[in-house]
Amino acid sequence: MTDWRQLPLSIFLTVLAAGSFLFPSASVRAQDGGRPNFLLIIADDLTWTDLGFTGNKDVHTPNIDQLAKEGMYLRGMYDPATTCSPTRHALYTGLYCVRAGAYPNHTRAFDGTKSVFTHLKEAGYRVALQNKTHVGPPESFPYEHIEGADDLTETKAFVTRQADQPWMLAYASNDPHGPWTRGPKELYDPAKLTVPPYLHDNETTRQLLADYYAEVSMLDTQVGNLMKLLEDTGQKDNTLVMFVSEQGSSFPYGGKWSVYDNGIRVATVVRWPGRVEPGSHNDALMQYVDVPPTFLEAAGIDPVKIDTGCPDANGYRGFDGKSFLSILEGKSDHLRDYVFSQHTTVGINGYKEPYPMRAVRDTRYKLIRNLAPENTYHIGGIHEGEPITSWQADAKSDPELAKHVDWLFHRTGDELYDLETDPLETKNLATDPEFADIKTRLGKELDAWMAQQGDEGMATELIAESRQNRGRQEKKVKGGKKKKQKEAANSGN
Repeated sequence: MTDWRQLPLSIFLTVLAAGSFLFPSASVRAQDGGRPNFLLIIADDLTWTDLGFTGNKDVHTPNIDQLAKEGMYLRGMYDPATTCSPTRHALYTGLYCVRAGAYPNHTRAFDGTKSVFTHLKEAGYRVALQNKTHVGPPESFPYEHIEGADDLTETKAFVTRQADQPWMLAYASNDPHGPWTRGPKELYDPAKLTVPPYLHDNETTRQLLADYYAEVSMLDTQVGNLMKLLEDTGQKDNTLVMFVSEQGSSFPYGGKWSVYDNGIRVATVVRWPGRVEPGSHNDALMQYVDVPPTFLEAAGIDPVKIDTGCPDANGYRGFDGKSFLSILEGKSDHLRDYVFSQHTTVGINGYKEPYPMRAVRDTRYKLIRNLAPENTYHIGGIHEGEPITSWQADAKSDPELAKHVDWLFHRTGDELYDLETDPLETKNLATDPEFADIKTRLGKELDAWMAQQGDEGMATELIAESRQNRGRQEKKVKGGKKKKQKEAANSGN
């Protein structure tokens, strides 16, 4: 055996350098592409079409648009729920909402449920969530919490703390969650905006739309600052960045609180230098529950072997989600045949009667079941205040608008839409015999999903309040005058 102490210094240093190449340090291994960092950026109540790269010509989002140019646009991403807290539980746990117990708003998962924070932390990652939380119990989400969204001082300290340890950060913005009081309002003249066809065009709507777009631009600034942080800290090349728009905005039919595509379709971009083709896109159907398995596989962890801590109705303890890593790497263009979503009204601020919704969608058609069509759909977010008050006033002299306003409060039991010919879901085909087979096929898929989830429909709806965080401190944000604070955003809709 060679006695290294007897070698000349020059030879010893040469051998040492060669050894460092063959057996790189932990610092090098963490940055060699084998174990990427993860930056998950989550908007707050942003309709998927309200970004420059998704087709909105009025809104200013240069940083998010640049991210799309540098990454892959996942055009088939869907939310399994329609409010903030359930969507975030699904995004972090890889489980659909009813199975995890996190299906009303202001909710929590069943005790023992694990999250992507749990799994990555156990694999040696340091994990953090910045700003908006809206998930529980804490034991299921063992992240470090970084206060605030606009100051990245603590963020920089987190991502640079230990060079040989990979990290995951979920950056949860408050923008553009209402009330829309932030952002560069000078960029938007209400009179010059193009009002989307699903909104009633009046002065009130235009002003609110301008305020909303200003907050979308505020979000865009935050994204730009995060991208600069990665660049400045030398971590751009080994960080997988994912941006998601969450569920839609809080305009009536703007998306939130509905299972129409405006509510559950998600603008999603993934940038991963060297692994994801810049400027690419993929149309594969996927859901928020597919994100944790994808992150784990990208980190070298087999997601199929994960115990989520929460069995489904059949006793299965694995993810509801599937990894789409092969899609990101350009090796596949298919993940799911169907995506699902649910909406629970019980427990939402201002709700008056239970009005549960369930939905299933394939690449073309969607079936929606409103489980209590005899009730009136009424919640505080879209059925009180502006803009609905001004719409109701205008409807007194506009019969077509009156029908639309009434529809916002009353739906039929079944709704079936052809998304290819009717992307705004305005022509209900549920009673058309030509589409009976499609309705039956989708109905069977929806039944099977609800059974697997342990979802008993109205019975599940009626116990929703038992799944809420009853101890949370209520904080009301009045009108547009009070500035949004972290606490208000965390406890709001």
